[in-house]
Amino acid sequence: MLKEEKAAEILFLAPVFKQMLWGGSQLRDKFGYEIPGDDTGECWAVSAHPNGDCTVKEGKYQGETLSGLWEKHPELFGGPGTDRFPLLVKIIDAKDDLSIQVHPNDGYAKIHENGSLGKTECWYILDCPEDASLVIGHNAGSKEELEEMVHQGKWEELIRQVPVKKGDFIQIDPGTVHAIKADTLILETQQNSAITYRLYDYGRLQNGKPRQLHIDKSLDVITVPAKSAEDSVKSISSLPENQLNQIYTCEKYTVFKLDVDGTATFRQGYPFLAASVLEGEGRVNGDEVRKGDHFILPCGYGEVEAQGNMSLILSTVEK
Repeated sequence: MLKEEKAAEILFLAPVFKQMLWGGSQLRDKFGYEIPGDDTGECWAVSAHPNGDCTVKEGKYQGETLSGLWEKHPELFGGPGTDRFPLLVKIIDAKDDLSIQVHPNDGYAKIHENGSLGKTECWYILDCPEDASLVIGHNAGSKEELEEMVHQGKWEELIRQVPVKKGDFIQIDPGTVHAIKADTLILETQQNSAITYRLYDYGRLQNGKPRQLHIDKSLDVITVPAKSAEDSVKSISSLPENQLNQIYTCEKYTVFKLDVDGTATFRQGYPFLAASVLEGEGRVNGDEVRKGDHFILPCGYGEVEAQGNMSLILSTVEK
């Protein structure tokens, strides 16, 4: 019955994979993806970015890119008045430590990065070692102290490491010093932007040369003092089942978690809902879905019935 009533079909997306200096093989080993090599660091799962534009796998819009649909069929996304699809959802497999980074906000990126969006992002930890930590924030008390510690290479003193565990959620505002550590697997929801300033890279070489750093821009945008560690990480591992749980909302996105055990029903009343199946399998209004599937419930989709045993993260934006 529900399948017949829906106003539009689910948009199932084919991911784009990125090989990275620090990448691994977990995207194949844990999600079953056909990856390009054992250094695959990122699965761009819901993306309309020029560096990785997902295509629709089946149905009415099969073969269309997400950016093309955004341009030609804005009604699928509630017709929001922005010039590009606003979100980018990734799975990141860090076999090695990522560089220590910071992102600008929209205002800084527009001026300094050729009209790009800035980058607000958040992480949901899919897996990590028992004693895992991430770089979130720094220990400098003032801009002067920050600059001194950076220019003198006092990285151990400057960088703040925060313990984390599977099921934790971390919001990374622009200006936050951050880095994913080795053997961590995360789902990242972010603005549709690839602007990253690299503050420190552990002295690593790529093709015999150090990777480019962006010290001046990083110092321009780092927030001082940093948000407290307690305000940066929250556990969302024990939310109520079979309901759409809002876990975070900000100006750039709203993120939900849905744990299905049996049947869950909710109404898709947002401009769109981008969904990633992180564990298990089941059906969404009759369509089979399983771990590693990514799809969009378009605007006007209406009532949603999810059945099975599975865990999803979903995201949308304000109209």
